[in-house]
Amino acid sequence: MLSVIYLIIAIISSACMAIVLKIFRKQEGNRYGIILGNYLTCVIIAFILIPKNRGMIQINGSTWICGIAAGVLFVAGLVGMQSSVRKNGAILTSAFSRLGLIVPLLVSILFFAEPLRLILLLGILLVFAAFILISFDSNGSFGGEDGRIHPSVLLLVLLFCGGGDAMAKVFDELGQKGFDSVYMLILFATAAVLTFVLLLIEKQRSGKKLIWKEFAAGVFVGIPNYFSSAFLLKALTGLSPLVVYPVFSAGTLLLVTLIAVLFFKERPGVKTWIGLGLIAAALVLLNL
Repeated sequence: MLSVIYLIIAIISSACMAIVLKIFRKQEGNRYGIILGNYLTCVIIAFILIPKNRGMIQINGSTWICGIAAGVLFVAGLVGMQSSVRKNGAILTSAFSRLGLIVPLLVSILFFAEPLRLILLLGILLVFAAFILISFDSNGSFGGEDGRIHPSVLLLVLLFCGGGDAMAKVFDELGQKGFDSVYMLILFATAAVLTFVLLLIEKQRSGKKLIWKEFAAGVFVGIPNYFSSAFLLKALTGLSPLVVYPVFSAGTLLLVTLIAVLFFKERPGVKTWIGLGLIAAALVLLNL
């Protein structure tokens, strides 16, 4: 029961992060400013929450590797999505980032012997079908600036975004038990350092500087971002990843859509409503 509560909190935190990003979506300065504020906030929270008896000296190699790998994948997913939006358009990029869900599921099945029951498979297939419907519910054209589709970039988006999510399961299996906060600190510190480097490169390339109000917006993003990752990790300790990952993705999408309809007056299309219905059905199957 406690793991279910953790999963619900992770979904609420993830939805809050998406809503804050929506509120601060217009950026005037360096595009990495809000992201750097986000990651630095996560670093501070992780450092504060580290138990006094869990020092950095006590960390084993697997925890370091998992944390650094997750941080690199988080930033690689971000850069990959930015590149893909230019090359493939926002619709296909969004679709493949969401379909990255397949990576942690395959990792759990192939490397950690998670049993795949028929009812779980049906639920997962419904989630994938829903994501595809919702992602393609647009009147926009496909392809990027050159009018072509670049499948290799889309594949990288899927692998990087899904790989970042999969590291939570890898750490749960291979990392040190009880060192969740330390793992999170390594993860977000790695991501913060890489983002700072990207910020400097972007400043050199485009001349755009860090705007402090956008950095402050990143602080508001970082708070729910940290707790979304932390409680997702806690949920994995008591529930199958074949349930956690689809429910987390689908639940976040449902909640964000509900908030967008009620408070931002967005009006989803027919495909989106059908997709949301499929997600509701999938959530029932995944929780039976």
